[in-house]
Amino acid sequence: MSGKDIFSDEMKDVEPIKQDQVINLKREADTPGKKVRRRLAVANKITTDPLSSVEVPMLQSNDILEYKRDGVQNGVYKKLRMGKYELEAQLDLHRMTVEDARLEVFNFLSECYRYELRTVIILHGKGDRNPEKIAILKSHVANWLPQIDDVIAFHSAQERHGGTGAVYIMLKKSVSAKQRNRESHDL
Repeated sequence: MSGKDIFSDEMKDVEPIKQDQVINLKREADTPGKKVRRRLAVANKITTDPLSSVEVPMLQSNDILEYKRDGVQNGVYKKLRMGKYELEAQLDLHRMTVEDARLEVFNFLSECYRYELRTVIILHGKGDRNPEKIAILKSHVANWLPQIDDVIAFHSAQERHGGTGAVYIMLKKSVSAKQRNRESHDL
């Protein structure tokens, strides 16, 4: 028995579907307006603030923030922790609401990356004024920073820069900065 005979034998009880409706699967032609709207929608998705404030674990005023993405060298992270890199920009969140701080953090870090700044600091405060010593802004900042792709590491600052009321942040190199680095080292 051939494959064709086996197939015919298996399909003998199958009845064709009866349909008298025609479905047009051809898409509408892209008009210039559609192309512009599609391009703007994609651009808006890239610049939309992705930071989430849902279910943020609350930290105490003296808790230390620390985070390092895979690939960050231990020596680089140690220098960041010790405050040995020059701080190129600073953002102060004191007296801001959580929502205002969220927008400021996102915009600040986006601009820092755009201007190829590598090491920055955010002053979030310790939360010592709260009776329970809960650091609300600090907790949210600790939750937001890992959500930003450009952030490769962060750590609570040294006392001279604000201690546990501030955080050092290291941003990844931009594509053009990587290229300049390769060219300067003939790689």
